[in-house]
Amino acid sequence: MKLLELVKYFRDGHSFEEFCQTYSLDLQSEVIEIYMEQPLKIDNELAFFEIEKTEGNIEYEYEYKNIKYSNLFDFYYFLDAIEESKNAKNHSLSNEQLTKLLFNYAINDA
Repeated sequence: MKLLELVKYFRDGHSFEEFCQTYSLDLQSEVIEIYMEQPLKIDNELAFFEIEKTEGNIEYEYEYKNIKYSNLFDFYYFLDAIEESKNAKNHSLSNEQLTKLLFNYAINDA
């Protein structure tokens, strides 16, 4: 899944619980983090890991696939951004615009 697809998924009204079930993520985790394949490009694939696996590291190597990932942000931040995108001020943002804003935040401000 790519960042644009993730944005669309949640803006279309899917729930976090449904997402966790689909991706076999532990809902009881302290936090689930959103990572992107390195080198960071807006169209790269995402991966989702419980913080208990990544230990909060900015970079994480998924040994099973031998792929290196960089942390973008956690799901709490992402879901807050999705909720804010639904308010009157931000409702006119397209999925593509919101994706670019999130990506730019992750690589420049995080």
